[in-house]
Amino acid sequence: MPVIGFGRVPGLAPIAVARVPQGTPIPGPAASGAHTHDFLVLFYAHRADGRLVIDSRRWTVTDGDLFVIAPGQVVSLLDPIETTVTDGWTVWFPTDVVRPGRSGAYSSWRSHPLLLPFAHGTDRAQRLRIPPSDRAGWVERFAALDTELRARRDGHQEAALAHLTLLLVAAARLPTGVADQLRSADEPMLAAVFDVIERRYQEPISLADVAAELALTAGHLTTVVRRKTGRTVQQWIAQRRMQQARVLLTDTNLTVATISRRSGYPDVSYFIKRFRAEHGVTPIQWRAAAPGTQ
Repeated sequence: MPVIGFGRVPGLAPIAVARVPQGTPIPGPAASGAHTHDFLVLFYAHRADGRLVIDSRRWTVTDGDLFVIAPGQVVSLLDPIETTVTDGWTVWFPTDVVRPGRSGAYSSWRSHPLLLPFAHGTDRAQRLRIPPSDRAGWVERFAALDTELRARRDGHQEAALAHLTLLLVAAARLPTGVADQLRSADEPMLAAVFDVIERRYQEPISLADVAAELALTAGHLTTVVRRKTGRTVQQWIAQRRMQQARVLLTDTNLTVATISRRSGYPDVSYFIKRFRAEHGVTPIQWRAAAPGTQ
């Protein structure tokens, strides 16, 4: 399996961008065949009608699709790039481009708030949907980054990182739509599981509760969810709760106790223990390292 590396050049920003189909959705000599890479990829299909394979799963590519592809994922095209995407953009960059933040709070790129969509992709390839009203703005962001990288004026590295950050912020704010993605992949039972989790993660909820709401046995639900997603129902509940906790820690001044309750953990001590086990830092340390905090 060809592995494509990011070609760093001294003095140039370690960020690359290409217009599709003038460029390629996954850069490198093996772009047309199955390959993997050691960097992160944002692949935006502004105008498209084709098929893409990520980690053996087939995806249709249509207008407004945004794929976030993590290092190590195997990617290939089923149709020629000129057919798959008639207008689009790709940005690719190493994992260390986005700074870890003050106090080194993010022990891994997978725990960085702006890169969480890519981290999710290591378990299930992420295809996000950009609403029609927002698509022109996305094209402008890619074009602005492209202009900055081509001009290479003084301070271009800092400016390019700023443009990339705006793209990542916009991607992080898009709804993940896990249930909708599962429905589109003909996984109605899994979609129903995620619907229940989304509605009830803030309250005490167990595997038995989810199974009862779906009229399934806990054993059957556990087997199916683990086989098809690689995680248990309890792990998905915990992930959704931690996602909410990160948002509240970064975007609000709520106390940790309040955030604990709003994230589905009535016991704040247990919440802090779980948060630290998941992220390597306490909730207070996470908040202190977030951009814009003192």
